[in-house]
Amino acid sequence: MIHFSCAAASPWAICNASSKVLRTAIAPLRRRSRSVSPPSISDTTYGEPSLVPMSNTGGTDGNFYGTTYFGGANSSCPGNCGTIFKMTPGSTLTTLYSFCPQTGCSDGFGPLAGLSLGSDGSFYGTTGYGGSTANGGTNGSGTIFKVTPAGALTVLHTFDNTDGSVPGAQLVQATNGTFYGTTVYGGDLSCSSPNGCGTVFNLSVGLSPFVETNPTSGRVGQPVTILGTSLTGTIGVKFNGTAAMFTVVSGSEITTTVPGGATTGTVAVTTPSGTLNSNVAFNVLTSFQLSNNPSALTIVAGQKRDSHVHGHSRKRIQFVAELCL
Repeated sequence: MIHFSCAAASPWAICNASSKVLRTAIAPLRRRSRSVSPPSISDTTYGEPSLVPMSNTGGTDGNFYGTTYFGGANSSCPGNCGTIFKMTPGSTLTTLYSFCPQTGCSDGFGPLAGLSLGSDGSFYGTTGYGGSTANGGTNGSGTIFKVTPAGALTVLHTFDNTDGSVPGAQLVQATNGTFYGTTVYGGDLSCSSPNGCGTVFNLSVGLSPFVETNPTSGRVGQPVTILGTSLTGTIGVKFNGTAAMFTVVSGSEITTTVPGGATTGTVAVTTPSGTLNSNVAFNVLTSFQLSNNPSALTIVAGQKRDSHVHGHSRKRIQFVAELCL
């Protein structure tokens, strides 16, 4: 465990900036699209929308999952104790879990960050406060939990201040299967008595190692970097069963390209100690082409739309879209 006395800057602003560029580039193709209004979630049943974390997590079922700091069915906390929710692409919102259904809030309350999708298909997250002494912690220091897409929640750890207090950042799962995170307070209490200066922690929940591709989609011939652990001596790489040429750069990195004939599916890396599968399916994309015909059918982000794009606008959109792929 690492103790520290300063907070790191959040990286999400970089992603938002990239998203804005892409949205600007493909805006002409959206003129005929139907706008979808978000659901109303201003009451305490769903939580306070201004306090929903900035990034929600996409599940393997195509829905989006996230948390709210306030709101929910339980009023043990001022403003209620927070929720876990699911939202469909069609903007139908469902509350999966309301924190603190029992006295003492042994499950925690007030999640300060969003959820992380684990390699097992469940979601993992933290609450900033609560937790039971029965779980080895001090009530109020926060929890780490696992929740299924159906909303079944299990407390995995309760912080006791010596190992951290008030976990405030989204968990990250490394390719060794272990989750990593940070707390705002706790740790070495002499650092800033009596609260401490925070910790960096890891939690193993028994999930197997896996590999991760960067990017997670591409066309045939697209360069792909595969990240993992113990990759030295790799003897095979396959994209959904189709063998690919590859180069082992280090024990944690392989470079390859999407092979001809590959289809969307799992990337498998065979090492001397076994086979490591990708945590998400690799999406093999079809060629992105824009015809000179102004009424051409254009494919953008996997959706077909009739578009009427002229001259330089067409070329600019093609360049940005291919760059993002």
